[in-house]
Amino acid sequence: MKIILDFFPLLLFFGAYRLHAQFGISKDEAMYFATPVLMGATCLQMSIIYYIDRKLTLMHKITLGMILVFGGITLALHDKRFIMWKPTVLYAGMAVALAVSEWIMKRNVLKTMLGSQLELPDKVWLRLNLAWIAYCVFMALSNAYVAAYYSEDAWANFKIWGYIFPLAFIIGQGLYISPHLRNEATSKPGAAE
Repeated sequence: MKIILDFFPLLLFFGAYRLHAQFGISKDEAMYFATPVLMGATCLQMSIIYYIDRKLTLMHKITLGMILVFGGITLALHDKRFIMWKPTVLYAGMAVALAVSEWIMKRNVLKTMLGSQLELPDKVWLRLNLAWIAYCVFMALSNAYVAAYYSEDAWANFKIWGYIFPLAFIIGQGLYISPHLRNEATSKPGAAE
């Protein structure tokens, strides 16, 4: 359910971008037709998340803010580059924040956010944080490369088909931490009974 909810704004954006002609929108204006759809869908997505969880995480707030700001600038200046470069800025910012918190502030943000839900050894938290930094750098560079060197159509396709990267990363992360979770469960008194 959460993955579907996460995918929801992107699907609507892609659909609006691809179906622009049915609404009498020219190919050159397709991004300006799809951007407000993305903005509205993200607001709806965050409203649903807030209704379910009674809160928005910091990442939700940052994502919503960036989509509204970059989408608003895209529409106000009639410049597609802002919405196309938003993922690069978001992922680069996440990589920098995770790196600064780990190496300068000596604080693992992932452990701070998820430590109450997952009991993992500190070395696993460190590896997860490093994996997230590498993943965010990879995503920032991938989006930047496609936005800079490919057509708007190719970028839109990359946004929808590129969703395989976060899915693969989440699955890989789950596979990595699962043995550590089992060790924690079996090491507790009475767990084997």
